[in-house]
Amino acid sequence: MKVFVSGCYDLLHSGHVEFFRQASQFGDLYVGIGSDATILEYKHHRTLYPEQERLFMVKSIRYVKDAFINAGSGVMDFVPTVEALHPDRFVVNSDGSSEEKRKYCEEHGIEYIVLDRTPADGLTPRSSTDIKRTLANSGIPTRLDLAGTWIDQPYVSTYAPGWAITISLVADFDVRERCGLSTSTRKQIHRLWPVRLPDMDPEMLAKLVFCFENEPERNDGIISGAQDAIGICIPGLCRHYYDAHYWPEKIEQCHDEHILSWLEHHICLVPMFPRRPGCSVVEGKQLNEPNVRALAAAADNCWKAIMQCDLDAFAKAYADSFNAQVTLFPAMIQPGVQDYIDRYSAMPDVRAWKMPGAGGGGYLALVVSDATTFCNTHSEAIPLTIRRK
Repeated sequence: MKVFVSGCYDLLHSGHVEFFRQASQFGDLYVGIGSDATILEYKHHRTLYPEQERLFMVKSIRYVKDAFINAGSGVMDFVPTVEALHPDRFVVNSDGSSEEKRKYCEEHGIEYIVLDRTPADGLTPRSSTDIKRTLANSGIPTRLDLAGTWIDQPYVSTYAPGWAITISLVADFDVRERCGLSTSTRKQIHRLWPVRLPDMDPEMLAKLVFCFENEPERNDGIISGAQDAIGICIPGLCRHYYDAHYWPEKIEQCHDEHILSWLEHHICLVPMFPRRPGCSVVEGKQLNEPNVRALAAAADNCWKAIMQCDLDAFAKAYADSFNAQVTLFPAMIQPGVQDYIDRYSAMPDVRAWKMPGAGGGGYLALVVSDATTFCNTHSEAIPLTIRRK
C-alpha cells in the first residue's frame, strides 16, 4: 500500500516528523517536496534550505520510504509526482486540506485521509508558520505606509503640515528590492545590527537609523524620509507630524490589539514588479498648497477611521490619500502599474488600493473585505502581520 504526502519541509521540525510517523501507519510512505522555484512563486519567499538539501533530510527520516522533488507548480505541484507514483492513499494535515485536493483524489481513485495536527507525546506543537514568525520577530522588520506618504519630505510639508501613518510589519515574507517597503533603510540597519534591532527606546532607535542613513558625507543628494526609519523601528501603528522639517514634531502610537487585529484583517499585499532602474517618480511633480492639504486631510481621515474600525471610511480615506499622492507625483504611475490597478480594483472584495513608498512599481497594498479569505483565494496575495513589540 503506497501512501503519499506533499509539502515544502523547509523548516523541518518535530511536527513534520510526527506527521510522517502518523502517515506511515497507513502504508509505505512517499513524500513529494516543493521545489525552490515553486515556493518562490507560490509563497513569495526563498527557501532556507535548497531543494536537494531538503530532499536529503526528508529521505533520512526513518518513516519515509522515498521522497521526490515535485515537478509541478503552485498548490497542486504534486500532480506529476502522483501520476508517476500511483499511490493508494493521499494524507494531509487538516490545515493543508482543500476541496481541490480532495476532488483530485476522488477523480483518480486515491483514498483521501485528513489528519489532525497533533504533536508527539510530550513535545510542544510546532508549525513552520510559527517558526517563521518567531525568526522574523527576532529579525529586522519592514514598514507599510498607510497614508500621508511624501509629507515627511520638507519640500512637501512646507506647503502644508500633516501626518504620515505607518505600520511596522513582521518580515515573514520575501521583502523584494525596490518595491516600496524600505529595503534601502533595512540594509542600513543590517550594517549596524545584522541580526535584529537592539532593545532600546523605539523613537530614539528610529532617530539613530535616520541619522545613520542620512550621514553628512552621503553624496547622492537624497535625504530618505523619516517615515521609513520610524515605520520600521516603532512597533504597531504610528502617525508622525511633519511641518517643513525632516524629523516630525510629534509622534503618536497605537498598540490597541483590537485595532491592530482589525487592520490585519483588512490589508494585504500583491506583488507587481520592482521600480525600474532610472525611474524618477518626482519628475513632473505638482507641488502646491491645495494638493498637499488634500494629502494631509486624507491622512487625518484615515487615522480617524482606523481608530473607529470603520471599514468604509478607512477605504475612502486610504483611496483619497493615494489619489492625493498621485496628483502630487503623477510619475508614481509608471507603465504597467495601471494594469494591476485595473485588475484588482475590479474585484468585488477589494475596497481600495495604493502603492507602498514612492511608487513606480513594487506592490499594491489592498484594503479588502476579509484578508484571510482574499489570500486563500488569490495565491499571489500576501497576508500581513503587524509587529507588536
